Amino acid sequence: MLKDILAITGEPGLYKLVSKTPKGVIVENIETGRRMPFYAAAKISALEDIAIFTEDDDLPLKDVFKAISDKENGGPSINHKSSKNELISYFQEVIPDYDEDRVYPNHIKKVINWYNLLQKHDMLDFSEPEPEDEQNENEPGESNEDNQK
Repeated sequence: MLKDILAITGEPGLYKLVSKTPKGVIVENIETGRRMPFYAAAKISALEDIAIFTEDDDLPLKDVFKAISDKENGGPSINHKSSKNELISYFQEVIPDYDEDRVYPNHIKKVINWYNLLQKHDMLDFSEPEPEDEQNENEPGESNEDNQK
C-alpha cells in the first residue's frame, strides 16, 4: 500500500512513484497530479519505510494509519492544523504508547496530514497482501517434486 507513496524532504504533500531513472525518480503529486523528476540528491522516503517510535518498539506507519482509520471508522481524521494540544491529545488516543520524547508535535501533524490526504484520495488499503507463490512457480500439470529433480 505505502511502497510507492513517497515523502520528499522540503516538498509539501505526498507523491506517487511513477518510474525510476538512472539518476533519480519521476513522481506525481497526489493532490495536483503534476509530474516531476527528483534526483538522487533529494531525501526521498517511501511511507512504508517510516515508523513511529513507541515505548516498546517502532510502529510502522501503515499500523498508525490503520489505528486512525479504526478510530474514525474509515473517515477523515482531525485537521492537521489543529492546536498542538489537540494534536497530542488525539495522537495519545490513537497510539497510547507512542514515545512522547521522540515523537514531536510536527511529526504528529505530518502523520495526520498524510493520513487525511491518502484517505481523501482513497489510497488507504489495510487488506493483507496475498502470500506470494513459491519462487519457482509450477507450470500447469507440474508438481513441486518435478521441480526438485
